[in-house]
Amino acid sequence: MTSDSTPSRKAEAGGGGDSSPRKKNKKRRQNISARRLKKLKAAHAGLQTPPEGEVQVEKRLEKDWRPAPIFSAKYAAIDLGTNNCRLLIASPHKQGFRVVDAFSRIVRLGEGVSQSGRLSDEAMDRTIEALKICADKVRQRRVTALRSIATQACRMADNGEEFLARVRQETGLTFDLISPEEEAGLSVRGCLDLTDPTSEAVLVFDIGGGSTEISWVRRVREASDTRPARHRIVSWTSIPLGVVSVSERFDGRDLTRETYDEIVELVAEKVRAFEGADEMRPLFEAGRAHLLGTSGTVTSIAGVHLGLKKYNRRDVDGIWLASERAVALSEKLRGMTYEQRQREPCIGPDRADLVVPGCAILEGILTAWPSTRIRVADRGLREGILSELIARDRKTRRKRRRRRR
Repeated sequence: MTSDSTPSRKAEAGGGGDSSPRKKNKKRRQNISARRLKKLKAAHAGLQTPPEGEVQVEKRLEKDWRPAPIFSAKYAAIDLGTNNCRLLIASPHKQGFRVVDAFSRIVRLGEGVSQSGRLSDEAMDRTIEALKICADKVRQRRVTALRSIATQACRMADNGEEFLARVRQETGLTFDLISPEEEAGLSVRGCLDLTDPTSEAVLVFDIGGGSTEISWVRRVREASDTRPARHRIVSWTSIPLGVVSVSERFDGRDLTRETYDEIVELVAEKVRAFEGADEMRPLFEAGRAHLLGTSGTVTSIAGVHLGLKKYNRRDVDGIWLASERAVALSEKLRGMTYEQRQREPCIGPDRADLVVPGCAILEGILTAWPSTRIRVADRGLREGILSELIARDRKTRRKRRRRRR
């Protein structure tokens, strides 16, 4: 099961077993941060990711969990999806940004939405509890810029905006309900640094809980010794099929071969129906492009491929999977019983009914857009948000320096 966790309880709590004066200081800092949190509502104003255009990314450094300088700015991103609630806090670095704290919990906010059209009370309560943890971490880390986004579950649900108002009241967190267009753009920005620099194009897919976003990206400038490659989002689409919605519709606990094939063809048909990226098809057919997947499905498959006894982001993020291997692993998981999938260390009880629907969605994408290899990304929306926040602040500082001159 894909998840992030803090490096230690000490790092999460800001210290433990301290003397009484330090505890007093800790409490005072939290009170100051709580006041600051109320002012963060405007910090994300004006942030919009263009669906098309050149993309510049901030690199997520692999030496995670190193403490940031005490006075460095800290940026936070919260991604509230159909299945997961995720937080990432990072500090800027000359090479990109360094993660200082993270949190992830499966909350299944979109459970039952595809049938009822509404978020259930139980799902909302679970999510509120997770978001309270996120808000506490934002306060403790003295975050200076925050953006929180909500995606498909809140877009679909009749009471989605009502729920986000409740979140604001109970946690102090203000969420943007973003469009599928912006969601696709943020996913691309968050993982594009994993693109093979020798490839001319890449198809980035994000298999979510309620929908799947697909973006076709083309390289417009090659990398050199002094500058990174530059890419352009040529086209994108969103299909209303995700692991939660497909699992509820077809019973993800026990998918027969026939039902699995039906899902594959349904996804492939919806992807083929989009003709906005046909100009890039020759690059894929010639082997000059590849797929890049950012979702719990591909990271779970990668963990099974590596035979991990416990999921570890550093082992999975950035590895290559041959498409044939991914399909073979998908069939292996489909052939398992629900109980067997629960015992898989990289799947577990929380994803046992979701991973096979995700495999079918992945295979549907491969059917419509064949590629020999897939790059696995345990990064995406949150990293895209952080890149935007950091880039915006750098731009503001440059303007201030020019004014002083």
